[in-house]
Amino acid sequence: MEALLISTGIVALAEIGDKTQLLAFVLAARFKKPYTIILAILIATIANHALAGLLGTSVTFLLAPETLRWMLGVSFILMAIWIMVPDKLDGAEIRQMNHMGVFGTTLLTFFLAEMGDKTQIATIALAAQYQAFFMVVIGTTLGMMIANVPAVLMGEKIAQRIPVRLVHLIAALIFFVLGIAVLFGAAEYLGI
Repeated sequence: MEALLISTGIVALAEIGDKTQLLAFVLAARFKKPYTIILAILIATIANHALAGLLGTSVTFLLAPETLRWMLGVSFILMAIWIMVPDKLDGAEIRQMNHMGVFGTTLLTFFLAEMGDKTQIATIALAAQYQAFFMVVIGTTLGMMIANVPAVLMGEKIAQRIPVRLVHLIAALIFFVLGIAVLFGAAEYLGI
């Protein structure tokens, strides 16, 4: 249950102002079919995060526990830094895929935009840390939907009211604390 809650919270916070959330705003403004967009985002996120979760849980079989601990700790700290870097979106990708319709354009652009994104990397690290594939993938997917459904439904109205810097600072702090806990072995005692 802890893996689910932490995965949901971290990704929901990390997604605020992220490239894929900006993409959700753009898709909603362009197509004005919110439920189709939300369904495509859900399917793209499940597929992307399932792949990331598989990679995360698989890496624990390939690396020695001490190496994995250092890699995870450093990864969480790097995520804390990366979250503080604002994302930008190139709208050209969407224009090129317009012929695929609302669902196809959203599915493909969202899946591709999430490749190598902060939340995908976080999913890999969380799956490796917790060794709870389903709970992490469900949690990270839920976190993505918590951040992106309001973006699709309320668009710019909500974007202007969210203190993005503060939300990113909180997410960065959580990642940093997780990184330090993993590096110094405290994670084992805390159940992380």
